[in-house]
Amino acid sequence: MTKTIRLTAAQALVKYVCNQKNEDGNTFIAGCWAIFGHGNVAGLGEALYPARQELPTFRGHNEQTMAHSAIAYSKQSRRRRAMAVTSSIGPGATNMVTAAGLAYVNRLPVLLLPGDVFAGRGPDPVLQQIENFADGTSSVNDCFKPVSRYFDRITRPEQLLTALPRAFRVMIDAADCGPATLSLCQDVQAEAYDFPVQFFEPNVWAVRRLSPDKNELDIVSSLIKGAKSSVIIAGGGIHYSQATESLRSFAEKHQIPVVETQAGKSALPWDHPLNFGPVGVTGGEPANSICEKADVILGVGTRFQDFTTGSWSLFKNPNKKLISLNMAAYDALKHGAVPLLADALAGLDALSEKLSSFKMEAPSQGFKTDWFIKTDKLTERPELENTLATDMQVIGAVQRESKENTVVMCAAGTMPGELHKLWKAGIPGSYHMEYGFSCMGYEIAGALGIKMAEPKRDVICFTGDGTYMMANSELATAAMMKVDFTIIVTDNRGFGCINRLQIGTGGAEFNNLFKHAYMGENLSIDFTAHAASMGATAKKVASIKELEEALSNRHWISGPYVIVIETDPYPSTPFGGTWWDVAVPEVSKRTEVNEKFDAYVQSKLNS
Repeated sequence: MTKTIRLTAAQALVKYVCNQKNEDGNTFIAGCWAIFGHGNVAGLGEALYPARQELPTFRGHNEQTMAHSAIAYSKQSRRRRAMAVTSSIGPGATNMVTAAGLAYVNRLPVLLLPGDVFAGRGPDPVLQQIENFADGTSSVNDCFKPVSRYFDRITRPEQLLTALPRAFRVMIDAADCGPATLSLCQDVQAEAYDFPVQFFEPNVWAVRRLSPDKNELDIVSSLIKGAKSSVIIAGGGIHYSQATESLRSFAEKHQIPVVETQAGKSALPWDHPLNFGPVGVTGGEPANSICEKADVILGVGTRFQDFTTGSWSLFKNPNKKLISLNMAAYDALKHGAVPLLADALAGLDALSEKLSSFKMEAPSQGFKTDWFIKTDKLTERPELENTLATDMQVIGAVQRESKENTVVMCAAGTMPGELHKLWKAGIPGSYHMEYGFSCMGYEIAGALGIKMAEPKRDVICFTGDGTYMMANSELATAAMMKVDFTIIVTDNRGFGCINRLQIGTGGAEFNNLFKHAYMGENLSIDFTAHAASMGATAKKVASIKELEEALSNRHWISGPYVIVIETDPYPSTPFGGTWWDVAVPEVSKRTEVNEKFDAYVQSKLNS
């Protein structure tokens, strides 16, 4: 007879999670972020309490941002560990949908545990339950279906016997990685079942390293050997596969230049002779020049987002061949690419062996020299300290005050483009950018997650005033937990990045900067006082020199440290970049729009 243990569904879930390990012997789920409500406090909340030593529970202030912290933890852990996030039903659950979309796009594991309606339907409609007149089985948690790699609604306790292994399989599988959502009906959380004891035995989930198919390897190696000008596009998969050393070895052995996506940046040190820097719309001239001429483009662990490819206008060689080394067949076949379906580390090592002594002639270092001569001037301390700082100068100040263990992070707005172009990333993992979803609100919460993943790293978060206004609540969480990291708030009094895009597509300045918003109020917000009110150490600086001085003090400050500096919303790096497809209105009364439309049509013809 099978030995059983009687547990509620919530207790069984927690017990199972505590026994799922990674190859290092750590629990794969490092903790659970929770905001309790009537949909999860009595069930899952009760189950988490006795397990808090094995599975720590962290209290967030907003369901979306605490999920961002969990996702950033996973990203900085190279997907080797993840976190769970639980909410009540209704708005608590739907708040997490944005974070689920972020994890889905970026292929990052997170276990989402939203509460749901009563499976038994006795008290229908329960508080916060929507009522679909045409479908009695639906709830707001159906919103998670398109942004979950695995979704299951638990209407019976025993359904966990199949649902939990499936959820973990998705989170750990490199090819299918992403958010797993178990929608927990609140009455079922408290229901008991006789679970097999064997279900809770410790289990180690190994990372699968898929080796390339021999035929695909033959085809790809032949293409590279026959190329006149190859380039490697390093994507985020390089980091997740822990393949940075394999990339370095491959590039050096075969003398093939490397360019980096937002997710791939820091795969090679910025000053490595074969690292030609950022690629694409937010890329630099060295990388984009090489890609324009390349006849073989080898993408490694990249999903070829439009910012990487310049909306597929970047690769201009008529004889070009696109190769995609990727664990996901979906990515490996994009845009007619020749696939090399494999783990990044295993694939690079096997391909290098196949190429044997083959070596290309490396591009001239003049590309890089010219680039840094131009861009280094943009990041220098200004001669006049009484002028508004530019974002480029802010980056320069942070760069000068950074250490070897510094991690800079950001997600949306102006800074991602400027950091991609200008930040000189050193060791792997020193650059953390969420640019798959480009989600405003990730920054502060993400910085908290990064520091929790790597407590010894010096974490510096760049955020604009717009993002700060959208999602600042986890600043209070960080203060409560005494987690140390630094936040640079660049206050340009509005959405400066989109204001520039608005101008760039012929539009009038409208509804982006405070001075152009409804009623024309030039609103001023005291971010320093606000941050201090939530428990952070906060300081406003008036110049780049003062910013550097404030940054130099960060190592003696406990908890989150917020530095606010006003910046000019208009300037951006004038060098680098490539075309990006942003549709311009075909008909307009504005001459500026009509001119931009003509230019847009011409750019599409040339792409």
